[in-house]
Amino acid sequence: MLQEAGRIPGVTAVGIIDETPLGTGGSSTLVYRMGTTEFRASNSAFGAKYFSISPGYLEAAGTHLLTGRDFTWHDDAKASRVAIVNETFARAMFGNASALGLRFTMGDKVPNEIVGVVENGKYESLTESPWAAMFFPLDQNPDTDTSLVVRSQLPPGEIVPALHRVLTQIDPSLPFVFHSWPDELTFVLFPARVATASLGVMGLLAAMLAVTGVFGMAMYSVSKRIKEFGIRVALGAQPVRLMRSALGRPLLLLLSGSGAGLLLGAMASQLLAQIVYQATPRDPVVFAGVMTTMALLGFVATWIPARRALRVHPAELLKQE
Repeated sequence: MLQEAGRIPGVTAVGIIDETPLGTGGSSTLVYRMGTTEFRASNSAFGAKYFSISPGYLEAAGTHLLTGRDFTWHDDAKASRVAIVNETFARAMFGNASALGLRFTMGDKVPNEIVGVVENGKYESLTESPWAAMFFPLDQNPDTDTSLVVRSQLPPGEIVPALHRVLTQIDPSLPFVFHSWPDELTFVLFPARVATASLGVMGLLAAMLAVTGVFGMAMYSVSKRIKEFGIRVALGAQPVRLMRSALGRPLLLLLSGSGAGLLLGAMASQLLAQIVYQATPRDPVVFAGVMTTMALLGFVATWIPARRALRVHPAELLKQE
């Protein structure tokens, strides 16, 4: 299957894995440092995800090999046990020392030599903390459930029929289900998309509430100073100065409230990051966007009642209480 799929024009890499990350999430087990004699949970170094992969899978999945080598077909059941681990695993097991050539073991007590280190990935959810993960050769850890991963420059409408034709030529009775990578991530992304939509609606309602509140506050502030404005207009005050006086206090309160809101938002950043992937109010774009949006909304909400008051004739203003 790997050979035939790799010959399809436009295919750049192919590989096999037993459980796709962010799909079923993969299995996990306890790992032990060499020299451990009693394989109890209390003596383990940590727990780690583990996957069985074929040569070429890392390239097909877009997982970068940081150091060492990929598996080859010589890493079979007759060869010594080898493994590829991610950065979190290497750091947790060996600290800052190079992990290449070092060994670890699991509950089966068989040593596994590390031949490569790959970058960290996401294995269960997009918002998870870095997991330790290890990959084993498919020939040394066979599994009945496998997924063929194909990286191609072709659109799904072209690569799927080509794959179907190639695989049915190998064995027409094999049951295949084809999914694009975005389709495979639909279930994983669903909570984040729902949370994003919900937060968007809540943000819109909050903005409407803020505009209503600022408008009401500005209207009340201006109404309490109607008589003052009438006297100042009658004495020849310039409209610009009156507008500045009318807008000053509401805008000061608006800026103070915006500052307090941004501070509370920054404090709640950890909660937000758990809901929406890679979301943080500490982002300068978020800060600038919130400040600009609220400043514009507040200015418009304050400007309307101020302009309305200054358009009234001074004689009418002096009659107001």
